[in-house]
Amino acid sequence: MAGLPPKTILCIASYEKGQEFIRECKRQGCNVFLLTTQALEHADWPRESIDEMFYIPDLYNRNDVILGVSYMARSRVIHRVVPLDDYDVEMAATLREHLRIPGMGESTARYFRDKLAMRVRARDRGLLVPDFVHTLNHEMVGEFLRNVPPPWVLKPRSEASSVGIKKVNTPDELWPLLEALGDRQSFYVLERYIPGDIYHVDAIVSEREVVFAEVHEYGQPPMTVSHEGGVFTTRTVLRGSTEEQTLRALNWQVMGALGFVRGVSHTEFIKGRDDGRFYFLETAARVGGANIVELVEGATGVNLWAEWAKIEILQDEKPYELPPHRRDYAGVIISLAHQEHPDTSAYQDPEIVFRLRKKNHVGFAIASPDPYRIRYLQDEYCRRIYADFFAKLPPPDKPTS
Repeated sequence: MAGLPPKTILCIASYEKGQEFIRECKRQGCNVFLLTTQALEHADWPRESIDEMFYIPDLYNRNDVILGVSYMARSRVIHRVVPLDDYDVEMAATLREHLRIPGMGESTARYFRDKLAMRVRARDRGLLVPDFVHTLNHEMVGEFLRNVPPPWVLKPRSEASSVGIKKVNTPDELWPLLEALGDRQSFYVLERYIPGDIYHVDAIVSEREVVFAEVHEYGQPPMTVSHEGGVFTTRTVLRGSTEEQTLRALNWQVMGALGFVRGVSHTEFIKGRDDGRFYFLETAARVGGANIVELVEGATGVNLWAEWAKIEILQDEKPYELPPHRRDYAGVIISLAHQEHPDTSAYQDPEIVFRLRKKNHVGFAIASPDPYRIRYLQDEYCRRIYADFFAKLPPPDKPTS
């Protein structure tokens, strides 16, 4: 970025992702450091774009990370700290606070990692959220069970995606689950389960302005796919539709309510099947997983990782300019596969813009100016994938990628 002195960017990654963020930082003339775990030392990082790599046994020990990065900073000036995964958001905020580096601090980071904090804040700012209770005080939990009809969903406050979520149908099911959690009960939230269609808005925010937002609809809810098995799908909603306009506005409200200043966000809403209303479910200050970056790029040409890098480097020192982009349609299809290396050579439609290369997985991103072509191909590919590749595993209690 012409006119700006070179910046040193410290990227934190507890999982292998964000390669395009790293490449864009280097393209912009930055020095790039990567802090990751020793288990990921030999992962497929873009090493040609990384100036130095640092390893630590794990990235969850706050004291160890602070001491390690502080030691690193004795001989290196760090201008930005960026988390490449949802699990790194709070640690990055901790480092910014400790080293006094600009960017999202610990208080704001809680709104984008803690499902209880974001629900309380959203509700207090007038957003519609499902009824919920902190699983802290048993009397209050009991009152919630009496007043809010089942089923309910027990959620870890700081996990990502559908990890660790359990659906509960009766009070007799809930109390043993809480008892088994022991001293970890306060790290959970209990929420009314609302059946309906789930949407996600993937946005770019620069200096509190939502400058780009794409609205998508999941096929099956991610929790259903994770717990019951199935093919994961998501696609661009019909442009100009009521759903798109409503969700763009709601996403803008969420970003304002939670104090998001700059970066990328992934926010989920549910449209209640019984009342047709949109409820805020959760948000995250990062690029969405499940190849959503390829989904957005297929429809618009905008790479969320690259644009996030530009915004982090600028930090309001110069105005951010969104690149020209299309307004086409795209979809993603992903499934577990019983083959270690699935052969997808029989899938040759010209709309395919990305093929997933991952052991025991099969997946595609497809793009077209025609939304009905995307819908047709998703339905057709789901049918074929079930016949050719589909496999099912028990839902994870811990993150796996």
